[in-house]
Amino acid sequence: MPGAWFSRRRLLPYSVTSSEPWAAGAGLGFHFRYELRGNDKMEPDMEDKTLELMCSVPRSLRLGCSSVAGSLCALRCLQSMPSVLGHNQKNEMESQNDDRSPKKTTVYKIINGPVTGSRKRPSEGNYEKEKDRCIQLFDQWSEADQVEFVEHLISRMCHYQHGHINSYLKPMLQRDFITALPAQGLDHIAENILSYLDARSLCAAELVCKEWQRVISEGMLWKKLIERMVRTDPLWKGLSERHQWEKYLFKNRTAEVPPNSYYHSLYPKIIQDIETIEANWRCGRHNLQRIQCRSENSKGVYCLQYDDDKIISGLRDNSIKVWDKQTLECLRVLTGHTGSVLCLQYDDRVIVTGSSDSTVRVWDVSSGEVLNTLIHHNEAVLHLRFCNGLMVTCSKDRSIAVWDMASPTDISLRRVLVGHRAAVNVVDFDDKYIVSASGDRTIKVWSTSTCEFVRTLNGHKRGIACLQYRDRLVVSGSSDNTIRLWDIECGACLRVLEGHEELVRCIRFDNKRIVSGAYDGKIKVWDLQAALDPRAPASTLCLRTLVEHSGRVFRLQFDEFQIISSSHDDTILIWDFLNVSSNGQTEGRSPSRTYTYISR
Repeated sequence: MPGAWFSRRRLLPYSVTSSEPWAAGAGLGFHFRYELRGNDKMEPDMEDKTLELMCSVPRSLRLGCSSVAGSLCALRCLQSMPSVLGHNQKNEMESQNDDRSPKKTTVYKIINGPVTGSRKRPSEGNYEKEKDRCIQLFDQWSEADQVEFVEHLISRMCHYQHGHINSYLKPMLQRDFITALPAQGLDHIAENILSYLDARSLCAAELVCKEWQRVISEGMLWKKLIERMVRTDPLWKGLSERHQWEKYLFKNRTAEVPPNSYYHSLYPKIIQDIETIEANWRCGRHNLQRIQCRSENSKGVYCLQYDDDKIISGLRDNSIKVWDKQTLECLRVLTGHTGSVLCLQYDDRVIVTGSSDSTVRVWDVSSGEVLNTLIHHNEAVLHLRFCNGLMVTCSKDRSIAVWDMASPTDISLRRVLVGHRAAVNVVDFDDKYIVSASGDRTIKVWSTSTCEFVRTLNGHKRGIACLQYRDRLVVSGSSDNTIRLWDIECGACLRVLEGHEELVRCIRFDNKRIVSGAYDGKIKVWDLQAALDPRAPASTLCLRTLVEHSGRVFRLQFDEFQIISSSHDDTILIWDFLNVSSNGQTEGRSPSRTYTYISR
């Protein structure tokens, strides 16, 4: 049990552990000792006053603290009470020489039941006058002086007093600023503050009170949250376009805009759609659409690119075919190359194609008219990329050509990069680096601005057929049947993915996945984040293997909702992970629509 030692001059903190039965009871249990110095004896009336003082102290003051130290700290307040101070002052002179005198100690043990008492200080005639005088002086000081004085005053108080002050201040420091701002005509500030909340926090804020709910509703904060997600997340943007609720976004408050409750109910539906799509990717659930593009002379679809409206493909029969993505019908056939179309890329204005006839052709995307023909390479143009006025092409002649594109008709050669010892199969670039991969088993990195050589990435055991480069990451596929992940800045190989049984011909990645296609006819989906984690077991990296093509997979692209691939089997397959029928299969053969185009 906590205890205390009472001295005539001061209260000394002391810890006493009692094993007596009364110490475990619910009643009062105190050990205290009054030290008598020399020949002094404690006067009977003083003893009575001390006992009366102890019994008058509230039990919560003596025993309500959370620890022995807290209890003793509270008892220390007793030295400031008048009944003790008066006696201490009276005996000040008597205790001056007590250090040389033997000590005589009397121990009192008080056993009592629960004691109730009042914390209210004894009323004195001068207290009110003194208090008023202190308040007058306090009001005359500066704010800084007032703070300093209160800090000094608090430092002189005991633990119990600190707790009482804390309870008094706590409600004063709690401010409902969201409710207070509209009252001052500052609704827009309250809305702006709450607009930074995520969905879970916004739900909780609506439950705070009716005023918070009103601010959220009138501020259309659920609409703003969805708009923020659509702006920053491609998956949200794609869903908004496909499910037609984008028409209700990014508009001012008009009669056409639904109320906030519409967006509140829309949000969980979007989350459910996202979870379903992710589950479809993991489980391989998809709907399959098939375009048969064989003709009498065609034996493969070498390249493709798509958007929401069309698919443009390059074929071995020297033609470029444009397909309607909704109906899967052929809209246009572009002819002009005298060899197989091996690579292509298009934007809003032009289609640029490379062929085994060693030329690069530029076509008008709307009319299909040939705008320009570039003759530079000595052998087949195997790959090309263009962006922001710059184009890079590579060839079987082992060279890389860098072009300036002022306009579709004004394209000039800037620089030729030489260094590979075999055909350059693929190139990619951004503002910092040009990256090329070759049959000589190496990946070379060049400066985009100066076209100077930077470094070589070594690791593949056979020729490299494909790669993609973005930020610091390069992902490459090789005829050694492996996929490698590289850090372009230091040249380190971060991970080797194994699983394909033949040459890895095409590869793409986004923030979540790597999708690869190989000559074994299989498309594999890999977990990119796990692949970048060196602790992840190799067996967990391949999420799903998709088997539908009956020939070599030549090219693929994908987004959050689908994969579109082309093959030596003369087909283009659309793997849809969004619109999956209820009886969609988890893996393997899926219900499909087949369209056949026969050239005339």
